[in-house]
Amino acid sequence: MEGTISKGSRGEKAAEAYLRKAGFSILARNWRSGRYELDLVATRGDTLHFVEVKSRKAGSLTTPEEALTQEKFDALCIAAQAYLEANPWDGELQFDLAAVEIGAAGCRVRYIPNAMSPRW
Repeated sequence: MEGTISKGSRGEKAAEAYLRKAGFSILARNWRSGRYELDLVATRGDTLHFVEVKSRKAGSLTTPEEALTQEKFDALCIAAQAYLEANPWDGELQFDLAAVEIGAAGCRVRYIPNAMSPRW
């Protein structure tokens, strides 16, 4: 049985590969500021993407999308603000979700752009 950390890492690797194939440049993976973390930070064009990765075993009772709570998004906004303080950005910002289902045949990534809208 695959552990939560292993499943999360596998999902993040699958999401990163998906984004690279879609033309994104990955700037950071598991970027941290204190207890806050950004799974993936990427760019495409003039947009900076903060990508939250949620992974679940295929056929789980809850989907990866359901795992993104308001509390988690609030923490993402704090991490994003810290990232922007350390790495100023002059273009557009976007919060996206990579929903990853892990099955026997591999990982299936559903990329959801603008999945969350910050209120800052």
